[in-house]
Amino acid sequence: MCTMIAEIARIEGSGKGARGWIPIDRANVTYDHPFQLAVEHSLNIDFVNAAEGPDSRIAVELHPSSARALVRAIEEALARGVAQTGEV
Repeated sequence: MCTMIAEIARIEGSGKGARGWIPIDRANVTYDHPFQLAVEHSLNIDFVNAAEGPDSRIAVELHPSSARALVRAIEEALARGVAQTGEV
């Protein structure tokens, strides 16, 4: 069953795709059927440059437990970075 769960985050960054580095301005996050990963549902993240169209996309499919581990690692790295640099 498709969940149709989708969230969009406006972001500022860059990612490396087939054409090299591209600026990215959005992350589309879904919880639905993956295309490649061999599980029923996965957390899927498409990092995109909306102005450059579908060729400007970096896609990631994560097992739900891997997605949670990634969230924890991101939070920990940010907390340690802020503590060390004082930047917010």
